[in-house]
Amino acid sequence: MVDADGLKKHFGAIRAVDGVSFDVREGGSFGFLGPNGAGKTTVMRMICCMARPTAGKLRVLGLDPIRRAKDIKKDIGVVPQKSSLDDDLTVMQNLMIFARYHGIPKKEAVVRAEELLHFAKLEDRRNERVPHLSGGMQRRLLIARALINKPRILILDEPTTGLDPQVRHLIWQRLRKLRRQGITLLITTHYMEEAENLCEEIVIMNRGKIIVRGAPPAMISEHIGRFTLEINVNGNDTESAVRRIFDGKPCRIERFGDRIYVHSDESEPLTESLREVADFEPIMRPSTLEDVFLKLTGRELSIGA
Repeated sequence: MVDADGLKKHFGAIRAVDGVSFDVREGGSFGFLGPNGAGKTTVMRMICCMARPTAGKLRVLGLDPIRRAKDIKKDIGVVPQKSSLDDDLTVMQNLMIFARYHGIPKKEAVVRAEELLHFAKLEDRRNERVPHLSGGMQRRLLIARALINKPRILILDEPTTGLDPQVRHLIWQRLRKLRRQGITLLITTHYMEEAENLCEEIVIMNRGKIIVRGAPPAMISEHIGRFTLEINVNGNDTESAVRRIFDGKPCRIERFGDRIYVHSDESEPLTESLREVADFEPIMRPSTLEDVFLKLTGRELSIGA
């Protein structure tokens, strides 16, 4: 569905995307993770035919986005990071106007809009204008609008940013339903839990490059280990004491600020040492994609992030 080879996008001296290669299979769910400024949104803009690549090859639905942009746009749906809904129109009118952009006959557009109102749980808000909707309702309307043309690929840029947990889980449920229907999902997100819930495969980007690619569980096992022990640093000798306790055990140790993280593929090395580190208030937990993200991209906040 999407095939990129050595894809680049430069803005003067800034290399926003610096030679990335990836492919997305039909019906798959593919995620782009990375800090602010990593190049995720720029990749999406090139896939959406909104930005012209500086170099490299890109095919969307087997077509060249430069020469066949109009044909590609017929078969993709886009949910932007910021709302682009028309505040002067009602929920239903937003869907109907967008259907006209795609040349969908009015009778068919009404049927599709009604189906999408039900899908997005907005039936009782059909006559409300956009400013009267909550943030979660507006996100659901953006997703519904992006589906009006029955796209083969749905592109979502930070789909649940700023939403409360209940709305976020509702949107995840709806997106998983779309995936089961065979729609290919491309997602950028800062939420690691979102990526684990929705994406079969992810890439982590940093400074315009892809630094790792894989399925979330395999990525966690390879780069971190399945289990993590978090330990409070409560004295100058805490780190040396922890390293002494875990010396010779199959563990990886890293420190950031007032926390030490001990990672392992097996739980036994960690649980066996819990009593020895009890004074440091240890927390035992499963490792997460966030641990991988922070290890590979760094825990320090980059300037401008």
